[in-house]
Amino acid sequence: MVKFTHFTGDRVHMVDISEKVEVYREAVSEGRIFLREETLRAIQEGSVEKGNVLATARVAATLAVKQTPLLIPLCHQIPLTAVDVDFEFGEGCLRAEVRVRSHGKTGVEMEALTGVSVALLTVWDMVKSAEKDAQGQYPFTRIEGIRVVEKWKGT
Repeated sequence: MVKFTHFTGDRVHMVDISEKVEVYREAVSEGRIFLREETLRAIQEGSVEKGNVLATARVAATLAVKQTPLLIPLCHQIPLTAVDVDFEFGEGCLRAEVRVRSHGKTGVEMEALTGVSVALLTVWDMVKSAEKDAQGQYPFTRIEGIRVVEKWKGT
């Protein structure tokens, strides 16, 4: 069991990166959404009622990456140079991977994590009617394993 302790501290500040050198940075994040087999098949066949799930999730992830500093209070606005969003069907799940590149003073891990999270949430939103049971619950649907897979920093 995890034990939590209440903390009431109020010190918050953005890390000063003004003296850091701009270098190439890249981060890759991934996550999975578990869905019914029928739903996964509908995504692959393009027969989901709301439309093209993967194209919509790809656009949503890209927008989320670009909006990360507005969503996470202490993230720096950084110059993004590329965002790649890929999907892979697995056993009972859809895996999303987001790769973010920049040439700047701080890493892009938060942007990659935000992108993958929003991609998976978008998938859920687009297929939720197919995933609900008779009581309106989601017994099979879950998002898991959101994490940074790799990151690079170089010249």
